[in-house]
Amino acid sequence: MDRDLPGMTLDQLAAARRAAISAAAQFTAAGNPISYVRSTFLPAEARCLDLFEAASAALVAAVNEAAQIPFTRVSEALELSR
Repeated sequence: MDRDLPGMTLDQLAAARRAAISAAAQFTAAGNPISYVRSTFLPAEARCLDLFEAASAALVAAVNEAAQIPFTRVSEALELSR
């Protein structure tokens, strides 16, 4: 998930993270498993990249809409390790 967050403070970013984790837990409890994994904030660009584990991009979007966190796009990602 890609977010443009101009003017976002670290406190606001932390609150958004907590909201995403809470919404993911609510969706999971309702039978739609999704996990918040981590975020990477790029302060010079005012961008945040969030990683969720879910069955679909639509579920990731729904969780973030429920948490009322703005996002630019949701894209499938593949993790590549060494």
